[in-house]
Amino acid sequence: MSHSGERKEKNCLNCGATVYGRYCHICGQENIVPQESFWHMVLHFFYDITHFDGKFFITVKDLIFRPGFLSREYTKGRRVKYLHPVRMYVFTSAVFFLLFFNFFKSEEAFKTNVNMPLPREERNEYIKTLEKKLAKDTANLVLKRKLLCAKDTSCPLTLHDVIEEESNGLNISISGSNYKTYSEYDSAQHRLPSSKRDGWFMRRLNKKAIELNTRFKENPDEASKELGESILHRLPYMLFISLPLFALLLKLVYVRRKQFYFMDHGIFTIHLYIFSFLLLLVVFGVSKLGETFNWSITGLIITILFIGLQFYLYKAMRNFYGQRRFKTFVKFMIVAFFSFLMLAILFGLFIFFSAVIF
Repeated sequence: MSHSGERKEKNCLNCGATVYGRYCHICGQENIVPQESFWHMVLHFFYDITHFDGKFFITVKDLIFRPGFLSREYTKGRRVKYLHPVRMYVFTSAVFFLLFFNFFKSEEAFKTNVNMPLPREERNEYIKTLEKKLAKDTANLVLKRKLLCAKDTSCPLTLHDVIEEESNGLNISISGSNYKTYSEYDSAQHRLPSSKRDGWFMRRLNKKAIELNTRFKENPDEASKELGESILHRLPYMLFISLPLFALLLKLVYVRRKQFYFMDHGIFTIHLYIFSFLLLLVVFGVSKLGETFNWSITGLIITILFIGLQFYLYKAMRNFYGQRRFKTFVKFMIVAFFSFLMLAILFGLFIFFSAVIF
């Protein structure tokens, strides 16, 4: 039973029948006010989590083929036929990330093909590096042999050769400092006046750099692998944080539409994210089939799917908010631009955060 207030009106918002008591005797929906708090949504989710049934398939059908319809139905109070949005979000996001982490391996997502031939510009830079080293060590026969090979365009030269030449292990430096141990860094700080010492944040960064240089000094590839895993496994948190921010963006864009509460924008955002999860699962499937059967049109299909996501957002905004095409298109462009900017900033922050704590 819900803790939301009962409506004074006695018509069922779902089926229109006259309600005697708190529940409709026709469809069973609770006769409560449509607007509900976030806390109520969470409680509703935990109450319903063990009652997953065929509502899921009805919800998915209307979600895919009728953009904005489910959000409009929810805000109008017609809810008994459909799965609760929060419950649906948790289920689809769990399935999505389960498949995502199996589809993307960190060592593959952040891997560079070191056996690819070097472009001409990078080859010239490599030659300059060898010439500088040879100027300091003119008798080095190994450097002379490498330089001759680098200048000979018929000699194969790859990124692996450059890494092998230039790599001295992992060496992360903060603000130009190169401390080897914590005690060395602490001693250097104590010698400085109090006003010039690093603050808490800079101390944390410098000590993290020392830790990483110590752990991965001889194996920088392992560092990139662990960082990749740290970033990938924080993506669910990033998307969860972005959800209320996207709803806030919609609230600002539709600030003059007073009939829409923040939670209405939140419901719209949840349904949009659920559709995005489903679409990305299709993208993963197409990509995997393309790799298996060596399809040449895989990239085109994926591009069309991502364009379809933008069209879906436009249609959902038009159907849910009920404005004209041109006005909806302008607001769609604003939402698309600022949501992309928001995700880019969040992703950058999460990369930084992952690098600091991994």
